[in-house]
Amino acid sequence: MTSILRFFDFYAPLIYLLLVLWAAIAARHLWRAWRESHAAVFGLERELAQRRVNQGIAVIVMIALLLVGEIIFDSILAPSMPALVMLQTPTANPLAVPTDTLLPFITPDPTPSPAITPEAAGGCIPGQITITFPEPASEVRGQVMITGSANVPDFGFYKYEMSPLGQDLWSTISAGREIVQDGDLGRWDTSQVTPGDYLLRLVVTDNQGNAFPPCVVPVRVLAP
Repeated sequence: MTSILRFFDFYAPLIYLLLVLWAAIAARHLWRAWRESHAAVFGLERELAQRRVNQGIAVIVMIALLLVGEIIFDSILAPSMPALVMLQTPTANPLAVPTDTLLPFITPDPTPSPAITPEAAGGCIPGQITITFPEPASEVRGQVMITGSANVPDFGFYKYEMSPLGQDLWSTISAGREIVQDGDLGRWDTSQVTPGDYLLRLVVTDNQGNAFPPCVVPVRVLAP
């Protein structure tokens, strides 16, 4: 089911184009059938032309319903379903983590990671896309309440993710569908990951499915 919904979301522009072309062709046939029905002389000829007119109207109505359905799905339903736009992540063990988070076990690369500094944070927009806690280069352990803001024009939803420092392996921790202004974004159970240096990022998406540049904060996870 998810793959079908993702298909309609990803190929929405192509679906719009095909529906518009189909509507144009159907309208042309309807116009020709309507002209034939008015020009018909004999009863049978007029009946056949009227039948084609009715068929043309039915096709256009069906196209209009499909177009309205795709618009509703693309502009209302899809943005409220984070699973359609989130990055694929390793499957979490449901027996080991809370049900409201996605916290896969990650084994950091054994190679040395670059030093973690406050300057490594980037992409944050105060009052719109920002993580106020944990602060850049801070040390965390156990249950951490992430605070900040996720408030952009045409807000859709937000998610926060983590990746070992020096790697491009982002895993979704959790997500939210409500605007947050200088408040709690959600929890992060750091006891489920290997201690070390990580990047924590906040990704905010508008209701058209467009993701803004993420707010990235480097942190160090300590052993419980």
